[in-house]
Amino acid sequence: MNKRLKFSFSFLLIAIFLFGLAACNNNPETPKKLEKVRIAEVTRSIFYAPQYVALTQGFFKEEGLDVTLTTVPGGDKTMTALISGGADVALVGSETSIYVYAQGSNDPVINFAQLTQTDGTFLVSREKIDNFSWEQLKGTTFLGQRTGGMPQMVGEFVLKKHGIDPHNELNLIQNIDFANIANAFASGTGDFVQLFEPTASIFEKEGRGYIVASFGKESGHVPYTSFMTKESFMKENKDTVEKFTRAIYKAQQWVDSHSAEEIAKAVEPYFPDTDLEIMTTVVERYKSQGSFATDPILEEEEWNNLQNIMDEAGQLPQRVDYKTLVDTTFAESVIKK
Repeated sequence: MNKRLKFSFSFLLIAIFLFGLAACNNNPETPKKLEKVRIAEVTRSIFYAPQYVALTQGFFKEEGLDVTLTTVPGGDKTMTALISGGADVALVGSETSIYVYAQGSNDPVINFAQLTQTDGTFLVSREKIDNFSWEQLKGTTFLGQRTGGMPQMVGEFVLKKHGIDPHNELNLIQNIDFANIANAFASGTGDFVQLFEPTASIFEKEGRGYIVASFGKESGHVPYTSFMTKESFMKENKDTVEKFTRAIYKAQQWVDSHSAEEIAKAVEPYFPDTDLEIMTTVVERYKSQGSFATDPILEEEEWNNLQNIMDEAGQLPQRVDYKTLVDTTFAESVIKK
């Protein structure tokens, strides 16, 4: 083989290699590096079904996000994880952003996408009641939620709405940790208890309690649970926040257009110890009362209703203007697109 032929053959091999490399880089099927986003959720609950749908149906990955989810029980602990840098995004009650702001934070926590728009708790009676009326609570022992949290504040708001003074006409118990409230009721504490799902439905199925009312139906629309992040993170990662919000919106629309059974099956990986039938019942209950927001926009009326409830409970440190702690820019953008 002469020198010219050797050179031509070598050049051909190099050209083929470079063309193949370029083709691999331009191949739309070539996996792109996903951007990591860490969520800290305040509790693991079917109430947050759209979030789990976004994970199981691949909506976050479609947006180029690699999302990790950690449960950090308690709003104060969830907010600490966010503020300290242990999480990028928190899923927690919007009231926590007001508490942080009132403490004079230089980097306020901003609500950018609403997930649930009603309270998610139910009133459970130890005894079966065929014709329940709120009046029947007077003089009983009521096992409520922790002071300062949205469940407790909504609970008191609803009780007062029905003419019951929770601190004078009930034996109100609020000193039990959130994670142990259900166990306390199961062990015999209280005539009535305020519970989240699926615990309320599980108790009913097992005959340990009976759902008699919904706090969500009674309290109206509030930004009960929202995705929030620090103002600094939002400014530095606008594209990420918009992608995140778009994935949540896709999940909200998916939940709105699918049956309770389909939703239950979709979120089942996050509730391996919960019976599918119970999960379907819970999802249907939340869907029927409009608990799942169908878009991520947190409305000003909802924000004001939240502060009214906090004020009624004596837990509002100060009134905060809607635009100070709520940014709907990303939610509005993904809906338009």
